[in-house]
Amino acid sequence: MKLGYHLGYWSAGPPPGALDTVKEVERLGFDSVWTAEAYGSDAFTPLAWWGSSTSRIRLGTDIVQMAARTPTATAMSALTLDHLSGGRFVLGIGASGPQVVEGWYGQPYPRPLARTREYVDILRQVFAREAPVTLDGDFFQLPHPGGAGLGKPLKPTVHPLRADLPIHLAAEGPKNVALAAEICDGWLPMFFSPKSDAFYRKALAEGFARPGARHTTLEDFEVPASIPVILRDDVEEAADLIRPSLALYIGGMGAKQANFHFDLFVRLGYEETAHRVQELYLAGHKKDAVAAIPTSLVEDTALIGPAEKIKDELAAWEETVITSLLLRGDTSTLTAVAEILS
Repeated sequence: MKLGYHLGYWSAGPPPGALDTVKEVERLGFDSVWTAEAYGSDAFTPLAWWGSSTSRIRLGTDIVQMAARTPTATAMSALTLDHLSGGRFVLGIGASGPQVVEGWYGQPYPRPLARTREYVDILRQVFAREAPVTLDGDFFQLPHPGGAGLGKPLKPTVHPLRADLPIHLAAEGPKNVALAAEICDGWLPMFFSPKSDAFYRKALAEGFARPGARHTTLEDFEVPASIPVILRDDVEEAADLIRPSLALYIGGMGAKQANFHFDLFVRLGYEETAHRVQELYLAGHKKDAVAAIPTSLVEDTALIGPAEKIKDELAAWEETVITSLLLRGDTSTLTAVAEILS
């Protein structure tokens, strides 16, 4: 597996020392660096700012939210970053969830897979620049059929550096994972576990087998996965650093009736735990929700503990569909982990 660095999205402000860390991971030979967005910092700007101090490492978004921008606006940012980086950009997109899409962006959420298909269609047209971009879809119409009635099909003025600029899709459910395999160049999993490998291989195979699929096997398809790696002698101490994030996503990152992260952990075999964590979190008992996360759940979705333990467990990850391990942490942590994993 290749190594990447995942900066994520900001909390109250920009992460301290981010530029120095980006420079260091490039020096260490990392393959890629990735940013994200939720409802605070955006993904494109930090990637351009910190990426401008690099020369080799690939620059990816994991992820930009589709509801945040029209497909052509996303394509414009992708074209621009690809030119500025000399062809190092990877566009990672995702549908997010109904709470964010409808609450933050004011966009309707239903039928996200159909919307994604149209979104990617438009991106491909822009990147190809073979003809003016048009689509008469259920969600996107180019040109707009109403308004002033003066809409005109257009091509981007910028000539793409790469017509095949890679598009990766974030997905958790089997239908969306299959869609990633069918129409994209990579899949961006969240909370991946080696125990789920067979489940996801089946979903990817379904997408590869569809008529007109962009890829037909895993041979030339990427699966970069953001995996927490915490190097500590004390396993429980390491798990405690991850439990709050797991409680947030299982319990509060989505409505009770529509939380895709919750569903993922149910499939992983933690149904009782997921219900308990969600119940506590939504009731405002966040500390209790954190405490309800068992160490086994953390270990299923992360690499934690002493160096030898991490080395031993890494073998199971190397047998999965994952092609890149995206690490988080400061410079010293990443340097130590890279040495363990090399």
